[in-house]
Order: sequence, then structure tokens, then C-alpha cells
Amino acid sequence: MLHSERFVDKAPEVIVALLLDEGRWVCSARTMYRLLAQDGEVRERRQQRRHTEYKRPELLATAPNQVWSWDVTWLRGPTRGQYYYLYVLLDIYSRCVVGWTLAHRESADLAARLLRTTYDKQQIRPDQLTIHADRGAVQTSRELADLYQALGARRSHSRPHVSDDNPYSEAHFKTLKYTHDYPDRFASYDEAHTFCARFIDGYNHHHRHSGIAFLAPADVHYGRTEAVLSVRTAALHAAYAAHPERFVHGRPTPHRPAAAVYINPPGRPERGPREYEVHVLTDRCIAMDPPSEHLSGEISHSLNLISTVSQSH
Repeated sequence: MLHSERFVDKAPEVIVALLLDEGRWVCSARTMYRLLAQDGEVRERRQQRRHTEYKRPELLATAPNQVWSWDVTWLRGPTRGQYYYLYVLLDIYSRCVVGWTLAHRESADLAARLLRTTYDKQQIRPDQLTIHADRGAVQTSRELADLYQALGARRSHSRPHVSDDNPYSEAHFKTLKYTHDYPDRFASYDEAHTFCARFIDGYNHHHRHSGIAFLAPADVHYGRTEAVLSVRTAALHAAYAAHPERFVHGRPTPHRPAAAVYINPPGRPERGPREYEVHVLTDRCIAMDPPSEHLSGEISHSLNLISTVSQSH
């Protein structure tokens, strides 16, 4: 009966109702469901869209140049609706900006040029690096996917609408936009570029970052951590020798950066979607070759990259 032409497209509750209207009782709707389930015929009949389940990214870095995070933020230009686009590549272990560029538009070709050149300047080996980004159109483009494969880099993406999956880039942009001299608008591209260059230079070499024991990101990235900590240790020991009574917990030692840095440490409970640097000195940055003619005027001065830093700054 359930497979008859009359009832084949009817729900069991409807079949029961129709039969009762005719003065007939065969069985309950629950019995019909049980019979249909025995033959595997109970399922959603309509072709409904099923949302993709995205895997939670879990990344670990124990040294510089193991995991990079990158993103693009918009800087407001002189008129409403006009923006400049700041691309920033950040090493999550050292928090150092390893490459950046400012452009008039978001595009995969600009991102690819920045990534490739930074990759070469940092002397990255195949299979050494994981590059993490949001799930925007540029970040998930075919051009970048092909580039990652050619470079031997692993790619990682945030889940949609989960900002916690890209915390280092988000925090860096907040630091940029909450600095005391960040303007409401930039009068020109050159002004925006000058501001970004100055900020990233200061961030890399002078900013004391709370996430890395108040060291400068460049010191951590280029292996000067122990030298800086030895100076701090000597200062603390001298203070202790002069006034031991001021140190109730004994001889002090300086804080050290974490040995391991994560994006989504394993074992942390799932949070789900939320409701609720730079110009050449001896150890700074170098600029790429001039852009091709079709990009001239658009990325002038840009694609500045952190170069190999000398042992003394």
C-alpha cells in the first residue's frame, strides 16, 4: 500500500488521515514509519543544501619561519568609499612583520608577488612553512593555491566567521589602528604608505610585545633573544645584590617567550562562530624591483620586505 501510486508520495500521517476519511483503519503512522525504515526508505526527500563542515585549524610554531599568518586591512582614503589596502605577512612565533605592501586594490596577483618575494628573502626551504589566512576571495584564489604548491608551502585557512582562527593578524591590525597617531583618513596614498612604513619599522625593532615577553619582534625573529635576556638578567641580579629585601621570592629572572605558539591549541574547547616592515638600513627591509607597467602608480613604493637582519641593529 505504501508503494502504491496513490500513496507513494504521501507522508504516513497523511495516509492515515486519508484512510480514516474513507472509514478505514489499517495501522498507525508509527507502524508505517517502522516498515519504511526496514527498507531504508525514511529520509529527507527534498534536495536541501547541506553546509560544508570546515575543519578547525590547529597550527604549532616552535621557531621563526614555521607558520606565517597574513591578511589584508582597509585604510580609509581622502573621500568616502576610497580605501588603500594593506597586506601584512606576520610570523606567529616572533610576531615579526616579514613582508608587507600597500595597494589600491585587493588582488591575488599582488598577494602572490608579496608572498613569493618574502619567501625568497627569508630563505624558506620546501616543506618548512605553513601559511595561514582567512577564507576571503583573494586568500582562497586558485593563483595562490598554485603558488603554495610551487613553493612547497602548506596552506591553512580560517573557518568562515571565526575570527579566533586568525588571531595574530587581527591583533596586529588592532595595534596599528589603535596607535595614538593613526588618522581618521589618509589624505593620499603616499601619506598612507609613509605611515605604514614608519609604524612597521617601529613595531619590528622598537615595540616591546607583550606576547613575547616584551621583546622586540625582530630580536626574536633574528635570533637575538638570548643576548637581550642576558642584559636583563644582569640588571636584575645587580638589583637583587643591592637590595635583596625587595625581592620576596628570591633572585629574579626575566620572563622568556613561550617555547611553543599555537593557533587553536589542541584540547581547547571549541568556541564556534562568534555572536555576540619597510626600508633599507643595514638590517631592515628592501624594496622589490619596480612593478610592471600595468601596475605602476598603483603599488608605488610598495612590496617592502624584511631582509636578512645583521647581528647588531
